[in-house]
Amino acid sequence: MAPMPDSLPPGATAHRFAEHFADGRAATVHERALAQEAPVAIEINGLGYAVMMATPTDLEDYALGFCLAEQLIADASGFVAAQAAEIEGRGWMLRITLATGDAAPLLERARLRLSEGSCGLCGIESLEQVLRPLPQVPVQLAVDDAAIFRATAALGDRQVLGQATRAAHAAAFCTRDGAIVLLREDVGRHNAFDKLVGALARVGRDPADGFVVLTARCSFELVQKAVIAGVPLLVTVSAASTLAAERAQAHGLRLVSLAREDSFLES
Repeated sequence: MAPMPDSLPPGATAHRFAEHFADGRAATVHERALAQEAPVAIEINGLGYAVMMATPTDLEDYALGFCLAEQLIADASGFVAAQAAEIEGRGWMLRITLATGDAAPLLERARLRLSEGSCGLCGIESLEQVLRPLPQVPVQLAVDDAAIFRATAALGDRQVLGQATRAAHAAAFCTRDGAIVLLREDVGRHNAFDKLVGALARVGRDPADGFVVLTARCSFELVQKAVIAGVPLLVTVSAASTLAAERAQAHGLRLVSLAREDSFLES
């Protein structure tokens, strides 16, 4: 069992467990850190839009990244504010205000629903809408193999919540030489990516100036988020699905998967 850290990072809570052993030793009681997971109700311009399961940290970043991923706004200028409030015993309320006078797109997609994470499919009602048209990635970034290996090697040490709990995904933004400059964590891989995109937008960092590394398998929703954000290179530590590889190739996203210390696959 992982030892209890001296201090808990944001997004972690201490929990008591009884540890059992296959060799017949008596069970021992330990405390260890668990990653927080809570319902986060998202309200946009007064409309109930979604209820996501997420780690309730960096919620302003999450709000902005979620709206960008949902293509409710074109850029950060359409985002006015986000207010997060904990509702005791029930979860969190995230109230978002967007600078839009046209509520029709929100009205069409607004509904209260429960999902496992922000998967990029909120409000989708038909199979045709799943594979919605996407833009081409506007920038091709020259990143050599050494930079990818540098970023993946450094990722573990930067995962504060992940190290404490062994139960959180991370999304990291890296410069073209592989230095990690921004990282966000969450129990959901989609949420971590949304938080990272929101954090980049808040500080005015162009996603096209670097690449993203994710501690996740590469599903097509993550490719979709990368393309919408304008990320030129997406690196994942686990394998890609067929649809993820196909969508990446179709939209000009360089996709690296199964990234390890000594090798990776490129679609």
